[in-house]
Amino acid sequence: MKISRICLVASAGGHLSQLLKLGNAWETYDVFYVSTLDSAGNKLRKLGRYYITGECNRNHPLRMLKVLTMSLKIIRSEKPNVIISTGAAPGLIMCLAGKLFGSKIIWVDSIANVEHLSLSGRIMRPFANLVLSQWPEVAGKYRKVEFVGTVV
Repeated sequence: MKISRICLVASAGGHLSQLLKLGNAWETYDVFYVSTLDSAGNKLRKLGRYYITGECNRNHPLRMLKVLTMSLKIIRSEKPNVIISTGAAPGLIMCLAGKLFGSKIIWVDSIANVEHLSLSGRIMRPFANLVLSQWPEVAGKYRKVEFVGTVV
Protein backbone atom coordinates (compact mmCIF):
# COMPACT_ATOMS: atom_id res chain seq x y z
CA MET A 1 0.00 0.00 0.00
CA LYS A 2 1.29 3.42 -0.94
CA ILE A 3 0.95 5.91 1.89
CA SER A 4 -0.17 9.25 0.55
CA ARG A 5 -2.03 10.86 3.45
CA ILE A 6 -1.74 10.40 7.23
CA CYS A 7 -4.24 11.54 9.85
CA LEU A 8 -2.67 12.25 13.24
CA VAL A 9 -5.29 12.36 15.98
CA ALA A 10 -5.04 12.87 19.73
CA SER A 11 -6.95 14.51 22.53
CA ALA A 12 -5.53 17.88 23.57
CA GLY A 13 -2.92 17.81 26.34
CA GLY A 14 -0.66 14.85 27.09
CA HIS A 15 -2.00 12.63 24.32
CA LEU A 16 -1.25 15.31 21.72
CA SER A 17 2.18 16.06 23.21
CA GLN A 18 3.13 12.38 22.90
CA LEU A 19 1.90 12.22 19.31
CA LEU A 20 3.84 15.32 18.29
CA LYS A 21 7.07 13.86 19.73
CA LEU A 22 6.89 11.29 16.90
CA GLY A 23 6.97 14.07 14.29
CA ASN A 24 10.09 12.90 12.46
CA ALA A 25 8.31 9.67 11.50
CA TRP A 26 5.98 11.42 9.06
CA GLU A 27 7.84 14.54 7.96
CA THR A 28 7.99 13.35 4.32
CA TYR A 29 4.25 12.57 4.11
CA ASP A 30 1.10 14.62 3.54
CA VAL A 31 -0.33 14.83 7.06
CA PHE A 32 -3.18 16.54 8.80
CA TYR A 33 -3.98 16.79 12.48
CA VAL A 34 -7.14 16.24 14.51
CA SER A 35 -7.53 17.23 18.14
CA THR A 36 -10.23 18.14 20.59
CA LEU A 37 -9.85 21.69 21.90
CA ASP A 38 -9.38 25.09 20.28
CA SER A 39 -6.29 25.59 22.44
CA ALA A 40 -4.64 22.67 20.59
CA GLY A 41 -5.39 24.47 17.34
CA ASN A 42 -2.94 27.21 18.33
CA LYS A 43 -0.14 24.62 18.35
CA LEU A 44 -1.35 22.67 15.30
CA ARG A 45 -1.88 25.75 13.12
CA LYS A 46 1.91 26.04 12.83
CA LEU A 47 2.20 22.44 11.61
CA GLY A 48 -0.34 22.42 8.79
CA ARG A 49 -3.96 21.40 8.22
CA TYR A 50 -5.88 20.62 11.36
CA TYR A 51 -9.40 19.99 12.60
CA ILE A 52 -11.01 20.30 16.03
CA THR A 53 -13.71 17.72 16.81
CA GLY A 54 -14.55 18.59 20.40
CA GLU A 55 -13.95 16.54 23.51
CA CYS A 56 -15.93 13.47 24.57
CA ASN A 57 -15.83 10.40 26.77
CA ARG A 58 -18.05 7.43 27.57
CA ASN A 59 -19.99 9.46 30.15
CA HIS A 60 -21.25 11.87 27.47
CA PRO A 61 -22.84 9.86 24.62
CA LEU A 62 -24.23 12.92 22.84
CA ARG A 63 -20.76 14.45 22.67
CA MET A 64 -19.49 11.13 21.31
CA LEU A 65 -22.11 11.31 18.57
CA LYS A 66 -20.97 14.85 17.69
CA VAL A 67 -17.33 13.70 17.51
CA LEU A 68 -18.36 10.74 15.34
CA THR A 69 -20.21 13.06 12.95
CA MET A 70 -17.20 15.38 12.73
CA SER A 71 -14.86 12.41 12.28
CA LEU A 72 -16.87 11.01 9.39
CA LYS A 73 -16.86 14.41 7.66
CA ILE A 74 -13.09 14.69 8.07
CA ILE A 75 -12.47 11.14 6.83
CA ARG A 76 -14.65 11.64 3.74
CA SER A 77 -12.97 14.94 2.96
CA GLU A 78 -9.32 14.01 3.60
CA LYS A 79 -9.35 10.28 2.74
CA PRO A 80 -6.36 9.23 4.87
CA ASN A 81 -4.55 6.00 4.07
CA VAL A 82 -3.24 5.78 7.63
CA ILE A 83 -4.51 7.08 10.96
CA ILE A 84 -2.13 7.29 13.91
CA SER A 85 -3.53 8.02 17.37
CA THR A 86 -2.34 8.21 20.95
CA GLY A 87 -5.94 8.39 22.21
CA ALA A 88 -8.21 8.97 23.98
CA ALA A 89 -11.93 8.54 23.11
CA PRO A 90 -11.97 11.02 20.20
CA GLY A 91 -8.92 9.24 18.75
CA LEU A 92 -10.72 5.93 19.08
CA ILE A 93 -13.77 7.31 17.29
CA MET A 94 -11.65 8.74 14.45
CA CYS A 95 -9.80 5.43 14.08
CA LEU A 96 -13.00 3.40 13.94
CA ALA A 97 -14.52 5.82 11.42
CA GLY A 98 -11.37 5.61 9.30
CA LYS A 99 -11.38 1.83 9.44
CA LEU A 100 -14.86 1.88 7.88
CA PHE A 101 -13.37 3.75 4.92
CA GLY A 102 -10.31 1.50 4.56
CA SER A 103 -7.66 3.42 6.52
CA LYS A 104 -4.85 1.49 8.19
CA ILE A 105 -4.74 2.17 11.93
CA ILE A 106 -1.76 2.59 14.25
CA TRP A 107 -2.62 2.99 17.92
CA VAL A 108 0.11 4.18 20.31
CA ASP A 109 -1.16 3.75 23.85
CA SER A 110 -0.28 6.53 26.28
CA ILE A 111 2.79 6.17 28.46
CA ALA A 112 0.52 6.81 31.45
CA ASN A 113 -0.89 3.28 31.09
CA VAL A 114 1.75 1.39 33.04
CA GLU A 115 -0.25 -1.72 34.04
CA HIS A 116 -2.68 -2.32 31.17
CA LEU A 117 -3.86 -0.86 27.90
CA SER A 118 -6.24 2.07 28.12
CA LEU A 119 -9.93 1.36 27.59
CA SER A 120 -9.68 2.98 24.15
CA GLY A 121 -6.61 0.85 23.39
CA ARG A 122 -8.40 -2.33 24.41
CA ILE A 123 -11.37 -1.43 22.21
CA MET A 124 -9.13 -0.52 19.27
CA ARG A 125 -6.86 -3.58 19.50
CA PRO A 126 -8.99 -5.95 17.35
CA PHE A 127 -9.40 -3.32 14.63
CA ALA A 128 -5.94 -1.75 14.49
CA ASN A 129 -3.22 -2.83 12.12
CA LEU A 130 -0.61 -2.06 14.77
CA VAL A 131 -0.99 -1.44 18.51
CA LEU A 132 2.00 -0.19 20.46
CA SER A 133 2.42 0.04 24.22
CA GLN A 134 5.16 2.15 25.71
CA TRP A 135 5.75 -0.47 28.40
CA PRO A 136 7.15 -3.96 27.59
CA GLU A 137 5.23 -5.49 30.51
CA VAL A 138 1.93 -4.14 29.15
CA ALA A 139 2.68 -5.31 25.62
CA GLY A 140 3.41 -8.78 27.00
CA LYS A 141 -0.09 -9.06 28.46
CA TYR A 142 -1.95 -8.74 25.14
CA ARG A 143 -1.96 -10.45 21.79
CA LYS A 144 -1.28 -8.10 18.87
CA VAL A 145 0.38 -5.46 21.07
CA GLU A 146 4.03 -4.59 20.55
CA PHE A 147 6.67 -2.66 22.44
CA VAL A 148 9.27 -0.84 20.35
CA GLY A 149 10.25 1.85 22.84
CA THR A 150 8.84 4.91 24.55
CA VAL A 151 7.81 8.23 23.09
CA VAL A 152 8.69 10.39 26.08
